[in-house]
Amino acid sequence: MLTRADLLLQSCQAKLEAASDTEIHAALALLSGWHREADTLVRSFSFRDYHQTIDFVNAIAAMIHQEDHHPDLQVGYKLCKVSYSTHSVNNGKGGLSHNDFICAAKIDDIFAQRFS
Repeated sequence: MLTRADLLLQSCQAKLEAASDTEIHAALALLSGWHREADTLVRSFSFRDYHQTIDFVNAIAAMIHQEDHHPDLQVGYKLCKVSYSTHSVNNGKGGLSHNDFICAAKIDDIFAQRFS
């Protein structure tokens, strides 16, 4: 059975299949605050001010670059919305893959260690 610790220890893979609904539900159960919007994994993070919001974006940028799996970010004054999907699955139509859940767990870990 997959655990949050497993996700934190894993790295993104270049070629993946789309996650099944069963895999998506199991992974979502491990991630606090994340939810599914169609074929996208989404979470909003709140901060005390704009500087802290930008500090968060910069903190996750290194992990994002290392994993080579880039989310869409919506940045506001006290908020950063992170949206993950894997564009290469489902014959290029996109969807959720295991990489999305790996990165979500790592972002949660960065947030918990540095911003909460």
